Amino acid sequence: MEKTSGLHFCFISCLVLFIIVGSWYRSSISSLPGYSLQTQKPIYHSAETPHHPLDPLTVKEINRVRTILSSYEPFSFTFPTIHTILLDEPDKVQVLKWRKGDPFPPRKAQVLALLNGQSHVLNVDLDSIRVTSHVINPRSGYPMLSMDDISAASKAPFSNAEFNKSIAARGVSSSELICLPPSAGWFGPNEEGKRVVKVLCFSNQGTPNFYMRPIEGLVMTVDLDTMEVLKFSDTGRDSPIPKSTDTDYRYTAQKKEPQMEPLNPISIEQPKGPSFRVEDGHIVKWANWVFHLKADHRAGLVISRVMVRDSENGELRDVMYKGFASEFFVPYMDLDESWYFKSYMDAGEFGLGMSALPLVPLNDCPRHSYYMDGIFATPDGNPFVQPNMICLFERYAGDIIVQGKMYLNNNSSHVVNNIQLKTCHILEARPKVTLVARMAASVGNYDYIFDWEFQTDGLINVKVGLSGMLMVKGSPYHQAPNQDAMSGPLISENLIGVVHDHFVTFHLDMDIDGANNSFVNVNLVKERSLPEESPRKSYLKAKRKIAKTEKDAQIKLKLYDPSEFHMINPSKRSRLGNPTGYKIVPGGTAASLLDHSDPPQLRSAFTNSQIWVTPYNKSEQWAGGLLTYQSRGDDTLAVWSERDRSIENKDIVLWYTLGFHHIPCQEDFPVMPTVTSGFELKPVNFFESNPILRAAPAFEKDLPVCRPSASP
Repeated sequence: MEKTSGLHFCFISCLVLFIIVGSWYRSSISSLPGYSLQTQKPIYHSAETPHHPLDPLTVKEINRVRTILSSYEPFSFTFPTIHTILLDEPDKVQVLKWRKGDPFPPRKAQVLALLNGQSHVLNVDLDSIRVTSHVINPRSGYPMLSMDDISAASKAPFSNAEFNKSIAARGVSSSELICLPPSAGWFGPNEEGKRVVKVLCFSNQGTPNFYMRPIEGLVMTVDLDTMEVLKFSDTGRDSPIPKSTDTDYRYTAQKKEPQMEPLNPISIEQPKGPSFRVEDGHIVKWANWVFHLKADHRAGLVISRVMVRDSENGELRDVMYKGFASEFFVPYMDLDESWYFKSYMDAGEFGLGMSALPLVPLNDCPRHSYYMDGIFATPDGNPFVQPNMICLFERYAGDIIVQGKMYLNNNSSHVVNNIQLKTCHILEARPKVTLVARMAASVGNYDYIFDWEFQTDGLINVKVGLSGMLMVKGSPYHQAPNQDAMSGPLISENLIGVVHDHFVTFHLDMDIDGANNSFVNVNLVKERSLPEESPRKSYLKAKRKIAKTEKDAQIKLKLYDPSEFHMINPSKRSRLGNPTGYKIVPGGTAASLLDHSDPPQLRSAFTNSQIWVTPYNKSEQWAGGLLTYQSRGDDTLAVWSERDRSIENKDIVLWYTLGFHHIPCQEDFPVMPTVTSGFELKPVNFFESNPILRAAPAFEKDLPVCRPSASP
């Protein structure tokens, strides 16, 4: 078994190397016919310096953090495993006061590390070159998995006698096995005291899409610190390994002709180039918008200091201080020994930024995109580059952002009261061109696409797309005898698509014209008309209620009790006396239906409501807690909100959870079409009138016209 174990370890090491480095990806993609990277000045990260207080740590700064920790006395003999090194952002007041050319606030780093099974949270001052704070095990839970954890845990089963005996009995060669370590969740005191994962295995024989060939019922609980197999379970012997037939989803692997008319190539042409620009590496300017954009190890993509230009006086006005995906919760609905624990928290357990692979030009992002890298730390504390992690581009899909057409079709010879009526035509419209900041994370089998889309009318549209491969369960059935008795429908022979949910909780630190804001529930209430008052029997009336404390702002969305939810600045008024504001407009969403006492729901209680509002607190950014892995739910958004702090006319944070219930179907096999949902942040009495009135329509003369050249 040593040879095959070595082969397996080599595969996992290469996989980890691909995720961490990814540099070969750009060269391999660019060598394919039809692919080209957008021309963009190369960035030499080793020489970079920060230009803004919110800029992420540079290569030099991460190296400095490692040097400081290496000489720090508690780590002088044994250097810890580094799980994250991120910028410890300056206090908000300092950032808001800072102007370009001012001295920087002190540059600091926050480090999450593990040593001897204990979690270490450290703050490092890069200017004074010292550790300023060091806390051990501040809460339950551990930092997210490192690539070293994943690599070592994937190898651990191959040295276990029971595992080797089981796969031999199934007739599976170890050389065709891919083993991966999903997180174990938390299910009570019996599972505390050790940092563990559950290792699952798949067959890659005959297909690169090994997720469609699970070794059902085979699961090992592995101690991440000792790499010992603590528990071995093998309950799926009656479920054959699904066949590899039709599981390869790559275009080059398709043998059948497509039963559809071919599509001609399509692209947006920008003869003068894109309209946006990126200054100092992270400041984005486009149309009436200015914001700071950066990659983050945990959140993936972070938008900060969002400002929009007033259409009346040209003043830049604050809209949002910081927005990002704070946590993901993905529970599966199967009670089997090899499934009950599958209740992932992808941001806190794996890291959305760490899971991001390079974006593919022309497919992930269109022509004329601008690409941004991420700079993170390896488990030994050294910096590495996550290339092409974020892209910026302008989108135009033929949509209309505003239309005001009037048509009066009167015969010119028609005279009324001695007045000759004339035909009147107003054909006025504006094309909808938007700016998109995109990041895609590949967390195990699933791919998540995040879009932050900015519109010229002041609206921000946030979208989350789900694609990738289902997490499937092996089954003895080719046709389901009773689908209600299974944990999901049969999506292919011997494959069940297990029912599951996806919830994404966003941290939205809205600063509408300044930090002190209020949250208003504008409830639509049915009123009865009085007798003889009107032929109508009922009507709707908007009733406003300002939330005084956090519990007033814990909102569960209800179709038959509709409301609008406004963030307003009570001290800033429009010319008509309305408070300036933005409202959150929910898209299609879902609510968690699990019992609140269920261990996965205890840990993800931030999904108990769709909307929360909390006072701004720099330490309260991660809805699932700072240390999420195997946490008990003692440091979550739901726990913070139970303090019921005052939130009226204060610096407050809006939290929004969008959700998907996913009942799989055959069209999700072998790879899912992208499913999208989201929400909008829309101005409400923020502008004096429609802000795009003076934006010019599109004209044919502005666009290139291509014609075939004349024949000789």
